[in-house]
Amino acid sequence: MTSTGRFLRIGGAAHHVVVEGAGPVCVLSAGLGMSWFDWDPVVPLLAPFRTVVRFDRPGHGLSAPAPAAAPPTAEGEAHRVAALLDALPPPLRAAPVTVVGHSLAGFHAEAFARLYPARTASLVLVDSSVEEHARVPAAPGLRTAATRALGTALGAAGLPAALGPLARRAGVRAGRADAGGGRGGRGRADPAPAPLVRRCYRTSRVLRGALRENTHYRAVAAGLLALRERHPLPDGLPVTVLAAYDGRGSRGGLRWLERQRGLASTLGARFEIAEPSGHLVMLDRPDAVARAVLAAGGPDPVTGGGMRPVP
Repeated sequence: MTSTGRFLRIGGAAHHVVVEGAGPVCVLSAGLGMSWFDWDPVVPLLAPFRTVVRFDRPGHGLSAPAPAAAPPTAEGEAHRVAALLDALPPPLRAAPVTVVGHSLAGFHAEAFARLYPARTASLVLVDSSVEEHARVPAAPGLRTAATRALGTALGAAGLPAALGPLARRAGVRAGRADAGGGRGGRGRADPAPAPLVRRCYRTSRVLRGALRENTHYRAVAAGLLALRERHPLPDGLPVTVLAAYDGRGSRGGLRWLERQRGLASTLGARFEIAEPSGHLVMLDRPDAVARAVLAAGGPDPVTGGGMRPVP
C-alpha cells in the first residue's frame, strides 16, 4: 500500500505529502521519528470514505530538514498543517477537515483545532503525548545549538548509515504489542518495506529531525498548555482520545490509561481504548484508528471488535 507523493514547499522547506482516497479530508500526522508509511495499514480502511492526507514533518520521512533557526512550537506546527491544506488543490481545502495526531503529533493536532476552529471538522488523538504541567526549558537557543552539533557529529561518524534502520526496527518492535497482548512485539515486526526504511533512516537528516523534535518536546507541550488557556475548542467539536492498552494490567499501563482518560476529560472528548495495542496503534490496531476517524465524521462503515468506549 506504500505510496510516495509530491513535494510542497511550506515555510521554506520541501514537505513530502501523499494524498489518496475520496471524500471529506482527514490529515494524518505521526509521532516523533515516524514516517508517512507508518499509516499504511490505516489508509485502505479510510480511503474509500475519506481523502487521506499524509505528510512528513521537516527532517522526517522524505521531507527536507527544517530551517536551522526555527525550533518547533505548538503554534508553528498548527500553522504548518494549515499551510499544507492551503497548498492542496482548491476542492480539498474548501471544507473543514478531520485532523489526526499520533503521540507527539497529538499536540500539533490539538493546536490546529484551537487556532483554526473553522477549518476543523473533528479531532482524533491516537495515544497522544500527555503533559499536564509542562514548562519551557531554560536556554532554548543553547539547547538548539547543542542538538544541532550532536546531530552533525553523529552524522559525520556514520552512525545513521550504520545503525539507523536497525534503530528504527527496534523502536517499532518496542512500540507494538505482541500477538497475545503485552509489549515487545513478538511476532509484530516492523511492516514497513525495507527499501523505504533504508532510504529514510540511513540519513543524518532523519536523525537530526528526531533529535530536534525531542529536544523541544517540553517547550511544545508548554506552548499547547498556553493555547488551551487562550483558545478554547469550538463548542460541539467531535473529539476522540484513542488510548493504547496492551491488556497486561501492569501498573504503568493502567497509569497511562488514567492519563489518557484525564486528557479526554480536559478536552470534553470521547474516550476509547484500543486493545491489545502498543503505542503504535496504527500498526497494531489500524481498524480502531479508522473507526475513530470515521465515527467522528458520521456513520461508521468499518466493523469489527477491539475498540471499546469507556464511560
